[in-house]
Amino acid sequence: MISGFSKYEMARILGARALQISMNAPLLIKIDKEDLEKVNYDALKIAEIELNSDILPISVNRPFPRRKEEKLKRAKSANISEKGIQSRESTEESDIAEGGEIMELATPEDEMEEDTGESESE
Repeated sequence: MISGFSKYEMARILGARALQISMNAPLLIKIDKEDLEKVNYDALKIAEIELNSDILPISVNRPFPRRKEEKLKRAKSANISEKGIQSRESTEESDIAEGGEIMELATPEDEMEEDTGESESE
């Protein structure tokens, strides 16, 4: 096998050439009738013989990643510690002590009551 191609590239090249051969494309290499009978006129085997003989005019395009001109921004590292969590809790407690209000999340039952216009107390 030829090195330099990945197994995926080899499969793609062989498949494309085998399809061409199966649709009666001319062979690029001279193969005796005896050799064709040995491989049972298998298009995939014939394509493999052509690939190994370096005669296929198929090239592989491997594009490089695009280069970015702008500089990458650094993400700020977040240091989460127990003190940080406690300070958030103490901030909520001080809001309550100052008369601040903490909103409660609506439950699905509350939303259904609003939709129907009914409540459980009626």
